[in-house]
Amino acid sequence: MNLTIKIESWPIRGHFTISRSSLTDVKVVTVEIFNGTAIGRGECRPYARYNETPEIVAAQIEAQRATIESGLSAEKLQRLMPAGAARNALDCALWDLRCKVEKTSIWDLIGAARPSPHPTAFTLSVDTPDAMAHAAKKALNFKILKLKVDRKRVARQLQAVAEARPDCRFIVDANEALLSPDVYALAQHKAHTQIAMIEQPIHDKLINEHSFHDYNGPPLCADESIHNVDDLQRLKALGYKAVNIKLDKCGGFSGALKLIKAAKEQGFLLMGGCMLSTSLAVAPMAALMDNFDVIDLDGGALLEKDRKEGLIYENGKVHPPSPQLWG
Repeated sequence: MNLTIKIESWPIRGHFTISRSSLTDVKVVTVEIFNGTAIGRGECRPYARYNETPEIVAAQIEAQRATIESGLSAEKLQRLMPAGAARNALDCALWDLRCKVEKTSIWDLIGAARPSPHPTAFTLSVDTPDAMAHAAKKALNFKILKLKVDRKRVARQLQAVAEARPDCRFIVDANEALLSPDVYALAQHKAHTQIAMIEQPIHDKLINEHSFHDYNGPPLCADESIHNVDDLQRLKALGYKAVNIKLDKCGGFSGALKLIKAAKEQGFLLMGGCMLSTSLAVAPMAALMDNFDVIDLDGGALLEKDRKEGLIYENGKVHPPSPQLWG
């Protein structure tokens, strides 16, 4: 087998701003595994929040070249590398390669039905309340909006968007910028009935200090605090009702299957999420859409351009991937 590693840069439509950073382009790492007759592809988005850069992740993949090229299965990969962006790209490429070699679909391999198109959230970057309301009006096809908010303006940001889009439900995502009083205030906000979830309000370093046993507002959803099955028990004890499963955190399609099963067994609501990336990185999660209560798979829709065989976004819904893209 032959391994190819690339670092690519893709322009974002406008900008992508959250409480801790702002981007105009996104860098991803892609891998291709060629077995002589077929190519499997995978993509990851290295994330500084987890001490990853494209160069670090590419080096982690390169370090496994000999093992991969000698013939490595997705199952053995789980024991070889820790969860993270590097393992994700390789794991997804190996699943894709298997589909191509066996001339079958990813759904046949995992014993699932091909999902129909599902509504996906569309992300609004952190901005002034008026600017976010304007952006919400432009996203009329989407009935679920993810609001990236900051602590100082969260109440006004939510109010402005709620007034602009009374037909929508919202995922309020502060990316760890809030404290527990802010969460309780959101639960009493005039627009609280439109909130589907409050995502990762508390920084992971502080999360154990903020228990929500008496909280009865919109479900709290962990993102930065959920990477694998071992995180579930702690989150449940702290009052979190939902988890955002992302391939780059759990280490690929194999890790996602395991985490989905465990989270369901423990009674969590599931969000199927993605990093800002091209459709190649989002595709494996789109293949699993039937498992999720909330879908946030707009990565490719936020780019100035996507891969030519990218996911189809139509009337606020995302379609499952074509075999030409992945799986």
